[in-house]
Amino acid sequence: MRLMKYLISFWFLLTAGFGYSQNWSTNFEDAKMKAEKENKNILLVFSGSDWCGPCMRLEKVVWKSQEFQTEADNNWVIYRADFPRKKVNQLSSELAENNNKLAEKYNKHGSFPLVLLLDKKGKIIGATGFKNATASEYIKLIHSFEK
Repeated sequence: MRLMKYLISFWFLLTAGFGYSQNWSTNFEDAKMKAEKENKNILLVFSGSDWCGPCMRLEKVVWKSQEFQTEADNNWVIYRADFPRKKVNQLSSELAENNNKLAEKYNKHGSFPLVLLLDKKGKIIGATGFKNATASEYIKLIHSFEK
């Protein structure tokens, strides 16, 4: 009986973190192809996940919310160009290089966070940064670029 309780508890803890699983693309070219195929815009987020306070706040309040995840699944292809600084969080060299190329094209001033809404071809149709807003308010802001 104790083993069963332990296994149930372990399973719950293991799966609880997946309730708000993110569907961030890990390859920008794949994201563009998916956007084209599904006729969706691309939400490109430049983030410093382990050093940028406003980036971490957006992650906690907006990106991890169920409301955002549902909205993103229905309306956008999402890609995070992350630039962590801590050694333990370093990206693969290929992913870091791809994110650097995206920054050269879309984030020349090195703004963090920078949230861009792109059309399916990769053209910028709206841009914002950190806003002290609820997930719902931030989603409305992103949608305002589509008009």
